[in-house]
Amino acid sequence: MTRFPVLPTVGMVMAECAQVGLMTASKAALSDGINNLVFIFYTNALASLILLPSSFIFYRSHRPPLTFSILGGFFLLGLLGFLIQFLGNAGISYSSPTLGTAMLNLSPGFTYILAVTLRMEKLNWRSSTSLAKSMGTIVSITGALIVTLYKGPSLLLTSSSSNLFYTELLQQPNWVLGGLLLTADSVLASVWLIIQASILKRYPAELILAFFYCFFSALLSAVSCFVVERDLSAWSLKSKTRFLSVLFSGVFGSAFLVSVSAWCVHKTGPVFVSMFKPLAVVIAFAAGVIFARDTIFLGRLLGAIIIVAGFYSVLWGKANEARCDEDARISSLESSTQKAPLLRNSVEGHSNSV
Repeated sequence: MTRFPVLPTVGMVMAECAQVGLMTASKAALSDGINNLVFIFYTNALASLILLPSSFIFYRSHRPPLTFSILGGFFLLGLLGFLIQFLGNAGISYSSPTLGTAMLNLSPGFTYILAVTLRMEKLNWRSSTSLAKSMGTIVSITGALIVTLYKGPSLLLTSSSSNLFYTELLQQPNWVLGGLLLTADSVLASVWLIIQASILKRYPAELILAFFYCFFSALLSAVSCFVVERDLSAWSLKSKTRFLSVLFSGVFGSAFLVSVSAWCVHKTGPVFVSMFKPLAVVIAFAAGVIFARDTIFLGRLLGAIIIVAGFYSVLWGKANEARCDEDARISSLESSTQKAPLLRNSVEGHSNSV
């Protein structure tokens, strides 16, 4: 029977909901005047305070040894994460959260190419599982691009005015620069996932990894901010918008999102996690329809259906791949068990003859 990765799927859906909320919160905070580096510091510092006790308490009896190389890997993750957050926030401030979620569609392709190149993922064009994962990745990215770029006729008008993607972009004078920054953000995010998967193979403690990631990101952003920003008023959180944005981003955008993503990377691999990035477009669209009463267009609905089809293809491929690996492991164990009695009988017969 095919083993469907239910818990990682649920976890990544929740993580992408948090991702959409994080982009919206960061846009609100930056529009309110908070410095990008200050926002990154507060977000990761709050997440570190949350993760510090929980991570070390959870792994109190079975904590893996923390070596210098592992710490170096955590620092590298923190450095990449700091750059990802800086580029992502800057890109969103120049453009919009909508473009930010749209550019996440690049992540699955970059991650899949890197994973195959580094042999973290199997690629066999004669295998149905490899074909399902490859085609599912392409289909999901295509669906996300349709959701983002193709409007089509309206199916259900929920408000007199619609918040269109192109209208939102045209209101941003530097959206091209924002798109370039978000593209770099997606590339670094793919590299970050690959490195994270490699570290988790040697150090399978997701919460500790999440803590050190947030800690080093906060440290690097604090040092950068003290160099760049000398005005102490920039650190103020008196504004309600700033305070609530930092609170949401620290709890859900860093502590929850990074921990769940790390657990899913450990359980299923980086490609599976990156495959959920296009889902953020659907979540953002659904949130706009439900809460902002946006207009439902044919392109949005068609793209959402295509994304779901691509997801099912990748999940089916991952589930069958896991089943094949399990069958191969069982077959290997049975083979070794059968060989053991034969070897023992051969040795006993030789002893008796002597």
